Amino acid sequence: MTDLNKLDWSLIETFVAVAEQGSLSAAARQLGSSQPTVGRQIKSIETQLGADLFHRSANGFNLTASGMKLLPAAQAMNAAYRDLMLATAGQDTDLSGTVCITASEMVSVYHLPEIIADIRQREPQIQIEVIATDDSRNLLYREADIAIRMFQPNQLDLIARHLGDLDLGVFASKDYVARRGPLRSLDDLQNHDFIGLNEQTLIIDNMRKFGLDAKRDWFSVRCDDPVAYWRMVQTGCGIGFAQKSVARKDPDIIELNLGFPLPTLPVWLTAHEAIRHTPRVKRVWDLLVEGLKPLLS
Repeated sequence: MTDLNKLDWSLIETFVAVAEQGSLSAAARQLGSSQPTVGRQIKSIETQLGADLFHRSANGFNLTASGMKLLPAAQAMNAAYRDLMLATAGQDTDLSGTVCITASEMVSVYHLPEIIADIRQREPQIQIEVIATDDSRNLLYREADIAIRMFQPNQLDLIARHLGDLDLGVFASKDYVARRGPLRSLDDLQNHDFIGLNEQTLIIDNMRKFGLDAKRDWFSVRCDDPVAYWRMVQTGCGIGFAQKSVARKDPDIIELNLGFPLPTLPVWLTAHEAIRHTPRVKRVWDLLVEGLKPLLS
């Protein structure tokens, strides 16, 4: 069997990603690659090692005995490479270059564009990459330089700052209200269509806290994608929940009152401590704080 240390680094990184993610597609998303490329790399590493590392099935990729034997060493190399990249990035003193920001889809669509336009005007030498996803990107592996998250990160070696909270409200389109009538009290709930979540239980859980017997089938329309969800509210599919800072920008949207307070979304800015104070990351961090602050309570 070929010495693992003589393999191309990208093959080792791909092997670890597939082993940890369990599928080519998930590994490709993590690596910023394509599924065919990841598949070719797995085939290449197996050819070079002269061993099958994965069992292929309809449920994904599972490690063979050979793969399980190699995984700890490959993960150790992956961790060492990560530490090397972070240490190198931490020594960067140049303001010019690229800063990668990851944020939720709603923040990326409705809040970040104006902030990034301002960053580009004020610091044209800094290029910005945006990863719009509600998945938690791993800053330890440099998948992003700065993360805007709706929860407090608990990983070691991360610097996190709570900027404030996004207020949530209940909204419907003017067209919907004209067709179905206003929502005057909780007694009117049965006369209205609500937009809920399909697999997530956040809305149901919070409604039940206030004594409402909400169930999944209680929502006539359900969608987990936040941007698609908001478009359904805008087009009159029913009453829905949204960030007030987003909804109040639309003149065709009416804010309603269910008679009880809604939870807020905490906003945390996060970066790895090794790169947090490099010039361009620090500058983008400071401009993100400045741009997000007016949206928060």
